[in-house]
Amino acid sequence: MTARPIHEDDLQALVDDRLDPARRPEVEAYLAGNPDARARVERLRRLGGDLRAAFAPVAVEPVPARLNLAHIAAARRSPRGPTQWVPARWVPAQYAAAASVLLALGGLGGWALHGALAPSPAGVEALAQEASASFAVYAPDRIRPVELAGADRDEIARWFSARLARRVGVPDLSPAGYRLMGGRLVATAQGPAGLLMYDDPRGTRLVMLIRPMAEPGDAPMREHTTGSVAGYAWAKDGLGYSLVGPADLAGLHPLANEIRRTTATNT
Repeated sequence: MTARPIHEDDLQALVDDRLDPARRPEVEAYLAGNPDARARVERLRRLGGDLRAAFAPVAVEPVPARLNLAHIAAARRSPRGPTQWVPARWVPAQYAAAASVLLALGGLGGWALHGALAPSPAGVEALAQEASASFAVYAPDRIRPVELAGADRDEIARWFSARLARRVGVPDLSPAGYRLMGGRLVATAQGPAGLLMYDDPRGTRLVMLIRPMAEPGDAPMREHTTGSVAGYAWAKDGLGYSLVGPADLAGLHPLANEIRRTTATNT
């Protein structure tokens, strides 16, 4: 039986001590033969330990009653008068620092709370957020941003097509000066998605996210911006696409249009 490929999710689960015990020997064997990946895992473990050790004294201090979330929520629901909100300047610096660290270490929990308090995005809006998040995770990685190299273009297309259960092509952006670095699979709320990464001679990286949409049919192209990451997202025949990068929307627009044109003719 062929062993399953080791992905970024496996490495992150190992760092966070969330890896399935049955999967651990495969991941450890992979790290034994890949010193770069092993060094990155060890570096992430040290970073997490350093952060916890540095802020442990503050993190265990009791939260002042006026900052208790249940107390604040009750005050906001009270019909007796306007909400007594705590000005930011009244929050002690050590509690602000502790909150920042806890948010950093509990990012997934924070996003879960975000989802509970705000409507979940859908359609190309959700795809746009997923593409921006994937860019933030993988584009800065200088060791292993992709699983398969750009030279394996045909294998990437077969891999994506098999996992997404749709015929997926790999757009060629070389006429615009962008080289295919490679691809990987990433997880989304809608299931697996294919991630393609490109770069230009200056080292500017772009990410293309592709996945089946919950709704069949087409969706018009929409621009989106998250912080310093900009992009375009659209859907064609139930397959969603989002191109993102640290570039202005005007620079990405012709690339997105070209991808939409070529994928429309190849599907």
